[in-house]
Amino acid sequence: MHTHRRASELLLLGFATLITTLALMIVAANQQQRLGTDAWVFAAAYLALFACAHVVIRRFASSADPVLLPVVALLNGLGLVMIYRLDLGDAGLSSAGARGPSAYQQMLWTLAGVAAFCLVVVFVRDHRPLARYGYVCGAAGLILLAIPAVLPRSLSEQNGAKIWIRLPGFSIEPAEMAKILLLVFVAAVLVAKREMFTTAGTHFLGMNLPRPRDLAPLLAALAISVAVMVFETDLGAALLVFASFLAMVYIATARLGWVGIGLLLFAAASVVAYHLFGHVRVRVRNWIDPFADPDGAGYQMVQSMFSFATGGVFGTGLGNGQPGTVPVASSDFIMAAFGEELGLVGLAALLMLYTILIMRGLRTAIVVRDSFGKLLSAGLACTLAIQVFLVVGGVTKLIPQTGLTTPWMSYGGSSLLANYVLLALLVRISDAARRPVGRPPPGQTPIADAGTQIIERR
Repeated sequence: MHTHRRASELLLLGFATLITTLALMIVAANQQQRLGTDAWVFAAAYLALFACAHVVIRRFASSADPVLLPVVALLNGLGLVMIYRLDLGDAGLSSAGARGPSAYQQMLWTLAGVAAFCLVVVFVRDHRPLARYGYVCGAAGLILLAIPAVLPRSLSEQNGAKIWIRLPGFSIEPAEMAKILLLVFVAAVLVAKREMFTTAGTHFLGMNLPRPRDLAPLLAALAISVAVMVFETDLGAALLVFASFLAMVYIATARLGWVGIGLLLFAAASVVAYHLFGHVRVRVRNWIDPFADPDGAGYQMVQSMFSFATGGVFGTGLGNGQPGTVPVASSDFIMAAFGEELGLVGLAALLMLYTILIMRGLRTAIVVRDSFGKLLSAGLACTLAIQVFLVVGGVTKLIPQTGLTTPWMSYGGSSLLANYVLLALLVRISDAARRPVGRPPPGQTPIADAGTQIIERR
């Protein structure tokens, strides 16, 4: 059975490599570029990189879900192709096989991301001991969030947001890794106090509110993290963390009342943010009517809408559109670039890939036998779903823009590294979920090893 799963994974990786290589060839042909040896080296390096990841899974997580890695490999590959295509359009290149610095740097970050993925799979042999370090992960996540806030603006601010740590030669966005650490913390606390959330406390509006001392760790972490991100004007990440917290609390308690309370808090916070922050007002106005200032604040959204309109149902074809007219097309608005050149059909296919990842993550949460694994896997899958919704909703004008990046596709090293760590945790939990019951891995924790229970309200 294990051999069959790994063979399926390797076959799917080969298919992802084929699609990525064909996409690269189509871009080169439509941009009138002679396909030089660099393109074949790129394809070979891409296959070798994910083949190494496959070998690591085969050796250290042989029961893992065989679909997770190939789907991410395809998303990452298509993102690299689009960034390469945008580099060609921006630079007006004519030399054979030339690549712009963005595509080159993104490939290096992909190498670092896959390396981080392999390290997590190798050294985190069992996800359950992570529950013992829940508070450590929470403290580390809050520290990572706070570092840019205390740094000078010259070392942390870009485009009005203090979310970076600039080092010689590169910069990182610590909030990307902090969100994963905070998810581990929330899962550990909810598992440890799950009875308190469903039976103890004050009865109010048809549900039991936990005692303050039981709710304090979660509320403190949520309040501090959101307050820090608001101070750094990183409201998109604050919304992502808040929504992820709320989803995990609902999954742990099955109480719709928590969702109602969360939505009321979100509505109140939105009104406050609208009146306190000028850039929030600008984004809301651009969402309502971007054509009110088409050459100024609304320019990015207007160009995005033109890109989708130009693409239509089937798109202009890879390399045949003008996605570079959208500002920050390789990062925040990469979905607009795909919408123009692949059309509605291609965009739907990309969203289907994300849907497959989310569904496999939720399926892992259902199958895995320990409560901590269930909550952590569900939290990781929900975070991915919420981020994709916020990104695509902002780009398509369904909701105001949030400034988040598309997982595994957008340009940016911090996002790639964090999302590959997220993938590694999902792979590790799926390995535990599919492993025969008679082969438990070493390392037990009383909290994480507790079985799933359904607790009735008293």
